[in-house]
Amino acid sequence: MTDSKRRKGLLAASALLGGVLVLTACSGGDDDASGSGSGDSSQAQSDAAAAKKSSEALIKITPKDGSDNASINNSAAVTVTKGKLTAVTMTTQDGKTVPGQLSADKTSWKPGTQLERSTTYKLAAEAKDSEGRIAHENASFTTVSPANSFIGTFTPDDGSTVGVGMPVSINFDKAISNKAAVQKGITVTSSSGQEVACHWFNANRMDCRPEEYWKEGSTVTLKLSLDGVQGASGVYGVQQKTVTFHIGRNQVTYVDAQTKQMKITQDGKVVKTIPISAGSPDNKTYEGQMVISEKFKQTRMNGATVGFTDDDGKGEYDIKDVPHAMRLTTSGTFIHGNYWGAPSVFGNVNTSHGCVGLQDKKGANDAGTPAAWFYDHTLIGDVVVVQHTGDKTVSPDNGLNGWNLDWAQWKAGSAV
Repeated sequence: MTDSKRRKGLLAASALLGGVLVLTACSGGDDDASGSGSGDSSQAQSDAAAAKKSSEALIKITPKDGSDNASINNSAAVTVTKGKLTAVTMTTQDGKTVPGQLSADKTSWKPGTQLERSTTYKLAAEAKDSEGRIAHENASFTTVSPANSFIGTFTPDDGSTVGVGMPVSINFDKAISNKAAVQKGITVTSSSGQEVACHWFNANRMDCRPEEYWKEGSTVTLKLSLDGVQGASGVYGVQQKTVTFHIGRNQVTYVDAQTKQMKITQDGKVVKTIPISAGSPDNKTYEGQMVISEKFKQTRMNGATVGFTDDDGKGEYDIKDVPHAMRLTTSGTFIHGNYWGAPSVFGNVNTSHGCVGLQDKKGANDAGTPAAWFYDHTLIGDVVVVQHTGDKTVSPDNGLNGWNLDWAQWKAGSAV
């Protein structure tokens, strides 16, 4: 073999050997500190050094980033473990800052106000661990939309004092198909210990009451725990609220259309008798137990709004200043003052279009009239029992008049 050929052969062998060595080094099979392991050791040291520089504080933001159906109640929160929160900022999509509250130990934060529906919020949080190293976390979420949520408008108002006949009445802004789940999220209790049952009149309304009128002087508590409760397909509750109201003295009024007298009782004793004029033979007043749901010192009453029209389509009456008006039904039955009728009418003739009229003066400023006395001595929630009119019993859902169902009928309307 010539020298030239020998050199070429040695070069080829060297190249092949070099390739084998490279492959061996990449295989990681040699644990010798002076061989291939030296690179891994350097990397491990680098990783350890980096770990020492990273904060141990772990920040958690709820709801999760990207959530698009978040609750408006107690859903947003920031917590940290192995550290303390040093800064939390919550803003709406238009940059408005949402105030919040940091816990005393600085490990949690929550908004100070209820969130708005169908709104996107951004949260940015910062925390430090025990070594002063800083950690950051960010999230964005959108609250449930009005189209995908429901609320219940309730009566009576929180803190109010009402009569013994006042039911808890809740009207939902969406039709409820999952009535049992919604009803389970609503509780009504009384300090009197009376059993309370709820009754669904339709898909949008549920009323709650005891078997007998509320005990005077008691306190009733309504608790709405509907946050996240599915009321219908794709529709969820958002309310989380507790309401209390108080029951006043036990006053029940009896209207007799035959005698044309009204007797006001308190604790079963008659405290006053007032002459009245009920519905005429052509426009009889409903019979039954009715609950006063609204009071107006003066209001307008137009017959056209309740179906009493002349041939020209205008109302048979349109009185713009009816004094001392107290509503008994949604359909338009009132007890109210009457200044246009002669004094001889009251106690003698039934002349109204279905309301119960009491003698009064125009302007509603004479405290000495029978209508003014009754108005001043009446609470929302007082019961008025109308008798001997010759008309049908008022429908229990026409106003707050569920007392016209007996207890068995009432409980039969419960979904649970």
